[in-house]
Amino acid sequence: MPPEPVTCDVLILGSGAAGLSAALNVADRASVLVVSKGSLAESCTLYAQGGIAAVLDAGDSIDSHVNDTQAAGGGMCHEDVVRYTAERAPDAIQWLIDMGVPFTLDEEHSGYHLTREGGHSHRRIIHAADATGRAIEQTLLERARQHGNITLLDQHIAVDLITTAKLGQAQNRCVGAYVLDRASGRVRAIAARFVVLATGGASKVYLYTSNPDLATGDGIAMAWRAGCRVANMEFIQFHPTCLYHPKARRFLITEAIRGEGGRLLLPSGEPFMQCFDPRGELAPRDIVARAIDHEMKRLGAEHLLLDISHRPAEFITNHFPTVYQTCLHYGIDITREPIPIVPAAHFTCGGVMTDLHARTDLANLYAAGETAFTGLHGANRMASNSLLECLVFGQAAADDICSRLDDVPAPPLLPYWDESRVTDSDEEVVVSHNWEELRRFMWDYVGIVRTNKRLERAKRRIDLLLGEIADYYGNFRVTNDLLELRNLATVADLIIRSAMARKESRGLHYTLDYPQRDDTLPPQDTILVPRKGA
Repeated sequence: MPPEPVTCDVLILGSGAAGLSAALNVADRASVLVVSKGSLAESCTLYAQGGIAAVLDAGDSIDSHVNDTQAAGGGMCHEDVVRYTAERAPDAIQWLIDMGVPFTLDEEHSGYHLTREGGHSHRRIIHAADATGRAIEQTLLERARQHGNITLLDQHIAVDLITTAKLGQAQNRCVGAYVLDRASGRVRAIAARFVVLATGGASKVYLYTSNPDLATGDGIAMAWRAGCRVANMEFIQFHPTCLYHPKARRFLITEAIRGEGGRLLLPSGEPFMQCFDPRGELAPRDIVARAIDHEMKRLGAEHLLLDISHRPAEFITNHFPTVYQTCLHYGIDITREPIPIVPAAHFTCGGVMTDLHARTDLANLYAAGETAFTGLHGANRMASNSLLECLVFGQAAADDICSRLDDVPAPPLLPYWDESRVTDSDEEVVVSHNWEELRRFMWDYVGIVRTNKRLERAKRRIDLLLGEIADYYGNFRVTNDLLELRNLATVADLIIRSAMARKESRGLHYTLDYPQRDDTLPPQDTILVPRKGA
């Protein structure tokens, strides 16, 4: 027999900043189960270095934060969402301080040290040295462990959402999820009155990424299959500066280094960013990533350089201890020499469409963090707005759930996961081969610079892969690798379709066939609607 179903008030898929903030803000009033695909601490939050954007200085303003975000977003940010988020940023920071997050102090000015990053007109990035995400993740996770109403379940990957429509009921709502125990290979049903998707983004769909292995678009794909709309999936942010070293995997060089005077250089040592944007190294990430990509292709270079060695060594080691120690581990002393860097897929600006309460199209299903499309980022996420979005909309989801606890009934009895018509696979090589092919053609055809021809090639390939994967999924027992491949293929299809629909270059979507931004009409979000029953 399969494992017995589990019941809770709130099921949260994902244990990063969005998931844990939602859990901690709802747990005083409801039972919460937080499910993590890997270890509980392993999330995109853990690897976030830079910090959190918030107006904390008297010389700054909410209007300035809003204007900077909109400018970076290529005219596509939803102003009401941007203002909603910016206005709640100071309270979100205070909540983290109250939780015990050890932000870096500014001894000279008797407060918290604020830095500046690309796209920001003021110093408004509060941080914990250069490992802000780690400080937040560890602090919130410890708080969650201490809370009597929160249960934490690691090493389980969600298979799919469970809806009442699938159970034969007329009025559709989300009532839980099936999850796979990665150790035992057994699938369990988890019933819940509310479900929160906080599974992070989908950058693992690309060959090179700064994200951990878990960023396979699980929440986006599951919501799409459950009937939720997704938006703006063409806007994939490539971080300009990831460490280039044969033994280094996905180590991101924080944008704060450029904020503190770091210079981008050609292999010859010549600076080049002023040729692409008057803001130089402080231009938004899409411009910097395209500039690096252009110069690498022009020169045939395997990497370019980022140099902060002109700053005092003590300043570098104090402000960027993680970057310093990691690079030193690979034989690079950043106090004396530049860092070899390449761009890599970093952030998914699109996602599951939500409102200001983090509600999706499906009743009782919420999405927060990188999984969601709130309208905050527009065509390009501004640096350090992502952790802020996790906190603000994790709180929003929790508030809305708390307001509805008395109105939403307990979930129905859920059926066991049915494995009666499937067998163990004897062709695991199919999964690994398709995984590699998918990530390679997404990098080659749907990367930093796109064309109609490249997108058409990618669409033909993804259509074939989707058919193969659906056949495989229907005949064999599910495994972690198969579930991730299935989700990645779904997300890749959404990215390709969205990119094909946008006939202009805007923000993170740049195509040689339409190299100019089209301002003849107000910009429109690219909204994809799933077919009924898809």
